[in-house]
Amino acid sequence: MRSVPFWFLEACRPGVWAAARGVFRIRFEGVEHVPRTGPVVITPNHVSFMDPILVTIPIRRALHYMALEPFFRIRGLGALMRWARAFPIQEGEPDNPAVRRALRVLRQGEPLVIFPEGGRSPDGRLQAFRPGAFRLALATGAPVVPVTIVGAFEAWPVQRRLPRAGRITITYHAPLDGSALPPDADRKARPELLMALARDRISAALPA
Repeated sequence: MRSVPFWFLEACRPGVWAAARGVFRIRFEGVEHVPRTGPVVITPNHVSFMDPILVTIPIRRALHYMALEPFFRIRGLGALMRWARAFPIQEGEPDNPAVRRALRVLRQGEPLVIFPEGGRSPDGRLQAFRPGAFRLALATGAPVVPVTIVGAFEAWPVQRRLPRAGRITITYHAPLDGSALPPDADRKARPELLMALARDRISAALPA
């Protein structure tokens, strides 16, 4: 299946942005921290179905997404996700095809979105992170841009079938890479250390 053309994304962007402003009074902070060229791993917290769309709105690049495989089995949704440059990864199992594709995306200088919690938070609170996104970043030299989403859980919690009006703020934090780690850090420990730094930045922008 061919991916969605970038011109189509650009054509839709103003309307989606206007709708998000009207319904969610959405505000974006720190968008300048997302590199305009080159590889980057974008790691948001995950609180609603809307998150992949919301974090995309101000980023004028064609993003790729790594998502859990069960969503690709839902009729219609799976095809739509693939069209939008998402690809599946098996939960809890080594998935070499997905990892190889992620590495290829980054080595081609393209942006990749991974939700390090794995799935949506059931209660809006930040969940434990998985180190896969940070292994990919260190393996390719791509910077990590942590992203904090605030308000989307209240607008569309997991138990609601449809979203409601609210106020959403999305903050793109300064990039992190291997240079942020102690120079003597053990090689095997580096993904966990980078993961902890990213999680701390996301957590610091969440409401108390």
